[in-house]
Order: sequence, then C-alpha cells, then structure tokens
Amino acid sequence: MLSLGEKYDIEVETISKPREEYSNEEYTKLDFPVAPAIMVGEKIVVEKSDISEEKLESVICKYLGLPPPDSQKKGVLGRLLNRS
Repeated sequence: MLSLGEKYDIEVETISKPREEYSNEEYTKLDFPVAPAIMVGEKIVVEKSDISEEKLESVICKYLGLPPPDSQKKGVLGRLLNRS
C-alpha cells in the first residue's frame, strides 16, 4: 500500500493494534470497520479480508477521479499476441 501512496501522492495510514483492542466496546463505538480492513476516504473497501493491489489501485483511481490503471497482468495468449 505504501507504494500506491507514493505513486498517487496520497497519505496512507496504517493502524495496527492487538486483536483485543479491535473487539472492545470503545472500538465498536468509533464505527470503524472490522479489522483487517481497508478504507479509501470514508468508504470501506474491504473488511475482514485481503484485497489485491490491482483492485485497491482501481479503487484509489476512482476515488481520485482518475481513469482506471492498465492491467499489468496478461494471459498467455495476450502476451503472445502483445494484447492487454
């Protein structure tokens, strides 16, 4: 995520706490997503699971009003024919 922060010149904040702190009443009152989670702006992108960097980059681009990034992964046929 830090590389995406640098690429798009955005602030990336990582919050890491012991598991017990995420399940206490005070944390629940903050109305944050259940960890692990990723938020972009005020939107919860994913909660209780992981997300691919490609998907996260697409969400960031949408949030910033930018066109979606080109997919860097190509299938075998796409690589052979030099297509996206």
